[in-house]
Amino acid sequence: MFRAVKGALAVAGAFSVLACSATTFNASWKAPDAQPINFGGQKVLALVVSPNEGTRRAAEEALSRELTALGVQGMPGYTVLPTEVVQAKDREKGRDMVEKAGVAGIVAMRLVGKDKEITSSPGMWSTTPYYGSFWGGYYGYGWGAVYDPGYIRTDTILSVETLVYDLKQNKLVWAGQSATTNPKDADSFMRDLVGKAAKEMKKQGLIRPRS
Repeated sequence: MFRAVKGALAVAGAFSVLACSATTFNASWKAPDAQPINFGGQKVLALVVSPNEGTRRAAEEALSRELTALGVQGMPGYTVLPTEVVQAKDREKGRDMVEKAGVAGIVAMRLVGKDKEITSSPGMWSTTPYYGSFWGGYYGYGWGAVYDPGYIRTDTILSVETLVYDLKQNKLVWAGQSATTNPKDADSFMRDLVGKAAKEMKKQGLIRPRS
C-alpha cells in the first residue's frame, strides 16, 4: 500500500498542480444487527493486506498508532501473525494466534485501486476584429494580449477497503470504501483515513461516545 502512497508524491511536472490531500467515503455498510462497538482499552489488531512484507509492516505500524489514538490498544498485525502464517494462508493457526493474543477486534485495510485523474483548463484566446490585419490590427493588439496557457492538473486517487471485525461475535460489523486524493505522505494518509472511518462509524451508531 505504501508504495502507492509514495508514488503519489511524485506526480508533479512542469504544468501540474497538486491539490491538498482529502479522504471521502463513497460506500459504507454496517451489519443490520450490529451493536455499538466498545473496544476501549482492548486489543485491536491493525491488519493491512499487502504482498510486500516491508509495506505491510510500515502500514500496520501507522494504522496501529491511529487506533491507539482512538482509545484502544492498537497492535500491528505482524506482531501476532508472522509472515510464514500469512503467506501460507493458514486460517486455523492464524485464529489460534489471534485468540491467544487476547485480540477483541480487527481493523483490516486493503488497497483496491490507484487511479489518475487529469483536469485541464483550456487556453484563453479568441478571434476578434483585431486579427483581421497585421498593421494597425494585430500588431498593436498582440503585444497587449498575451496568451494564457491554462493548466493541467494530475491527481492521484487511492481507493481503500476498510473492514471492522468484532471477534467476540466473530462477524464483520462495518465495511467502507474510501477514496483519498493526493496523499501527502504515508502517516498523514493513514491518519486521515482512520479518522474519517471513525466518523463514518459514529454516524451509524457503531462507536460509543467517550464518557
